[in-house]
Amino acid sequence: MHPQADDPQGDCDVTVVMQAYRFALDPTPRQAHGLASHCGGARFAYNWGLALVKARLDARTEDTDIEVPWTLPTLRKAWNRAKGEVAPWWAENSKEAYSSGLDALARALSNFSDSKTGRRAGRRVGFPRFKKKGRARDACRFTTGPIRVEADRHHVTLPRLGALKTHESTRKLARRLEAGSARILAATISRTADRWYVAFTVEIDRHLPPSNGQSSTVGVDVGTRHLAVVAGPGHAPEFVDNPRALQRYQRALARAQRALARRQPGSRGREQARRHVARLHARVVNLRRDHLHKLTTRLAHQHHTVVIEDLHLAGMARNRPLARALADAALGELRRQLGYKTRWYGCRLVVADRWYPSSKTCSGCGLVKAKLALAERTFHCEACGLVLDRDENAARNLAMLAVAASGTETQNARGPDVSPGLPGRRERHGQPAPIPIG
Repeated sequence: MHPQADDPQGDCDVTVVMQAYRFALDPTPRQAHGLASHCGGARFAYNWGLALVKARLDARTEDTDIEVPWTLPTLRKAWNRAKGEVAPWWAENSKEAYSSGLDALARALSNFSDSKTGRRAGRRVGFPRFKKKGRARDACRFTTGPIRVEADRHHVTLPRLGALKTHESTRKLARRLEAGSARILAATISRTADRWYVAFTVEIDRHLPPSNGQSSTVGVDVGTRHLAVVAGPGHAPEFVDNPRALQRYQRALARAQRALARRQPGSRGREQARRHVARLHARVVNLRRDHLHKLTTRLAHQHHTVVIEDLHLAGMARNRPLARALADAALGELRRQLGYKTRWYGCRLVVADRWYPSSKTCSGCGLVKAKLALAERTFHCEACGLVLDRDENAARNLAMLAVAASGTETQNARGPDVSPGLPGRRERHGQPAPIPIG
């Protein structure tokens, strides 16, 4: 964690933020069985509640007076009445396990109804489906009971599970808890491959500096050839390699999945092969996540202003040849991490308009090309003769956009993402462009 972010001195403003701390666990075999049992209880409650909702909806077609449990309080009330009959073993786990499953169902039903009525933006959300063991994510959330980080920095305590040893030190969270600047709201256990994790949802008093002390302004052009190209006035262009984690492990995954397909269903060998595939996928995710965190943290620390584009990734993913490469690069995650890290570390984030022609505009003279094929990796300007890497040219244009807007822009890192008026969209609507480019 950056020391300036925790420094209470100076002109930093204290803001309450929600943050998650995730730690790997080293449970004993008995504790691992308890973790799996809680996740299974959450899945059972979810499926039971969904079956009840479907049955009530079918019965309601004949009798409109039948009540359908749709919210968490109504689902929990129905569960408490029926748990002794449908789950006589319910006392083996914490009540939070079943509440967690019912809460997930209530959220899914709410998302479905909001999407259907237009109150939820984005893609259409379908009706909830049943969860199957081995396919659904193993997870359980605790909101009440003994939830704490022990003073020895290597144990956490959860309801009914007791003290669990952590694979890594919990000192970053423990120090904040001891100082009184953090409060644990919930804890979520989950399993990825054969590793158990606990994630604490924490309310933190975070000190947000007004500036990180830097003066440089850079544009960040993201893509699949290079994960990011960073360039700006007085800043040498930096080409950040794309780790291509999925592509790197593609052959190993293919071999492991062929081996899994050859195993007898229900055998010990099939379970071992399944775990091998899961570990490879987890390795891919960890490599990608580590690379993105290091890049975004460095950008937020080393530059005063960072300019990125608002890409329509869902539309870009419809291009079948590019879909896998785009998913492997995780450009949406890069945008999300920059969104909160720039606020944390006193950096200013500017989001360029989706229709701003950063790749088609000459960073030397400002000429905008009518067309630029995706295969053209070098930008050639017919007006001034500039020859430049396509991505570097786009990054320079993004940086110049923030420099041109700096005279009228007053938002700082703690405000919402800045999206200044851009010539691309306004000119098409007959409005003057307030920011000259070039």
